Amino acid sequence: MPGFKDILGHEQMIEHLRNAITMDKVSHAYIINGPDKSGKMMLAEAFAQTLQCERLHEAIAAADGEGGAVEACMECRSCKQAIGRNQPDIIYVKHEKPNTISVDDIRTQVNNDIVIKPYSSKHKIYIIDEAEKMNVQAQNALLKTIEEPPAYAIIILLTTNADAFLQTILSRCVTLNVKVVADEKIKKFLMSKYQVPDYQADICVAFAQGNVGKAIQLASSEDFNELKAAVLQLMKRLKDIDIYEMGEAIKQISEYKLAINDYFDLMMIWYRDVLLFKATGDVNGLIFKDEVYDIKRQAEKSSYNGIEEILKALRKAQVRLNANVNFDLVIELLLLTIKEN
Repeated sequence: MPGFKDILGHEQMIEHLRNAITMDKVSHAYIINGPDKSGKMMLAEAFAQTLQCERLHEAIAAADGEGGAVEACMECRSCKQAIGRNQPDIIYVKHEKPNTISVDDIRTQVNNDIVIKPYSSKHKIYIIDEAEKMNVQAQNALLKTIEEPPAYAIIILLTTNADAFLQTILSRCVTLNVKVVADEKIKKFLMSKYQVPDYQADICVAFAQGNVGKAIQLASSEDFNELKAAVLQLMKRLKDIDIYEMGEAIKQISEYKLAINDYFDLMMIWYRDVLLFKATGDVNGLIFKDEVYDIKRQAEKSSYNGIEEILKALRKAQVRLNANVNFDLVIELLLLTIKEN
């Protein structure tokens, strides 16, 4: 479990949480809202661990009114328990049904438990991951607790969609929105911690769009490398394949049906590189730097208007697939558009 100092990015949110601790203005309920793998759990755990740290008052005294210095010691009994996820007063709310957090889950794990005082800490902290999965009954049950919580209770809702909550829940929680992390920070982190070469780090960073967790996943994913290789192979030869070979290309893409949005995003990055090289002739701005020969060749053969038409067709194809239009038909139309342009 990382402390605040180990988290990449999210400086504003960390400063807010540290200041709340330093100034003794910790809310009884928080919503941490952001995309999947964006660091919500790390932030919640660092906050919970710091709040429960047995040497917290020493850290606050050392901070001398400045929130930035507040950090869990990582050495006291509470911190060690938190690192092992067995601190008795940091409770992770679980749910058996994959797509629903039920009223029973909230009643048994939160409402009935919260009346029992903390075992060994100042606070009793509940972390509810995937909180957008709470049904209306579960939210109403939680609302009663949020309205009149014991002084020691803190509830942290982690969600990819804060709009899924009742307005009454939203109005009683402090909402913190996870911001994207700068590309350069993520690239440097991937290269130093995961020994990823710079060209591969560029691809992961472009793809992750400021999401550190997604960048780490991509950097260490064999499936992603295989997908990338398949896309690049098709991009290099698509203009030259005959119409009768189109069926084979469609069949090849259909093997990646479950990852089709990632497939399309890689295609988008490829044509963005072609457009950028055509406009500037600059290799440094490319994501696929190691494919510069083929990018240059395609840039020479393509018009600006043609590349724009391809990018437009890719976006249209994504919309059609999300609307459940026939997969093979959508892909065929897309490939034909690419060939024509």
